[in-house]
Amino acid sequence: MTESKKADRKLLELLVCPATKGPLKYDEQAQELISQQAGLAYPVRDGIPIMLESEARELD
Repeated sequence: MTESKKADRKLLELLVCPATKGPLKYDEQAQELISQQAGLAYPVRDGIPIMLESEARELD
């Protein structure tokens, strides 16, 4: 893992769900931040987390 990837991962670990203020889990394959509490998945586009509820998809 490159230094840039390590920094990006650390940044993602600091983020919380805007709806619940709860923890997020990063799904690298889907490029999403998952909030189990809110039942939402926030997209990560070009390495930038989109932390808007209107952009999130509901979890099945």
